[in-house]
Amino acid sequence: MQNSERTLKVGIVGLGKMGLLHTSILSTMPNVEIKALCDKSWLMRKLAKKIARAELVTHDLTRMSNLNLDVIYVTTPIPSHYRIIKSIYSENLARNVFSEKTLSLRYAQSQELCDLSRKADGVTMVGYMKRFSVTFRKAKELLEQNALGNLLSFEAFAYSSDFVGVKNESTSSVRGGVLEDLGSHVADLALWFLGDLDVVSAKWLSTVPLNSTDKVGFQVKGRNGIEGMFNVSWIEEGYRMPEFGLTIRGSEGMLKVDDNKLEFSLNNSVSTRLYRQDLDDHVPFFLGDSEYYREDDLFIRSMLSGEKPEPGFQTAADVDRLLEQVRGS
Repeated sequence: MQNSERTLKVGIVGLGKMGLLHTSILSTMPNVEIKALCDKSWLMRKLAKKIARAELVTHDLTRMSNLNLDVIYVTTPIPSHYRIIKSIYSENLARNVFSEKTLSLRYAQSQELCDLSRKADGVTMVGYMKRFSVTFRKAKELLEQNALGNLLSFEAFAYSSDFVGVKNESTSSVRGGVLEDLGSHVADLALWFLGDLDVVSAKWLSTVPLNSTDKVGFQVKGRNGIEGMFNVSWIEEGYRMPEFGLTIRGSEGMLKVDDNKLEFSLNNSVSTRLYRQDLDDHVPFFLGDSEYYREDDLFIRSMLSGEKPEPGFQTAADVDRLLEQVRGS
């Protein structure tokens, strides 16, 4: 039963774009109190004090130990997730953890974090917020209804222009690489839609020295026989914002979905097109995109009710398993 009278004490580690976004959204929720903010940057700590009245603003994660926090959000760059989340559990700073994607850079590390979370018996969640987009949710609903019949093939993409013309590897490496930064979102959607996938082959392109990966294409095969192709790049011209999408073909028709619309057609029938505006894309507080509010709302409600939300740590580890297969190809 949901304890709607309880107030959850929250700490947030990492006060970049995502940390400030979650801090702002959580500050609007009635069952949440922002107790602690942590970042190594003095400037970011100063800025954060203006948007949240936290009891503690610090550069030292371990100083959160005396606050009896219910949950900690980890919104630092991807390469730091494993170390920080492991410290949260080893120092008993909180039982419940929300991490931005990806859970870690290595599948073995992600599995270790899954084990630690199970021992803590807390609620976990990873920020694959595309699951909370109304267009991708509608696609999931149609697939669960078996609207396409037997699934045969798919193509998935994740594109941005973030590093077009950039020649400095340090700029991109802090985000973990294009596969982790962009590809993880569409990999999570494909696993959510289609079930387990295994990598058959992969091709890489680097425009910056020292092992930076800026573009990757990889083929997969599902254990139910479906075959698919992923194309991921952050050096594509013409993308003001990152875009994600999938085209899925089945024996009875085709479905095409991206951030803004869904197109669905059965064999020999007129296609249906639905935009975000057609799918009740409303939230009580809009910041960034509506899906950010929905994921935070689900996570908070799950802690109050004792339920396990998705995507949790184990689901995120499955994404990391697929990405590791790509890196090993």
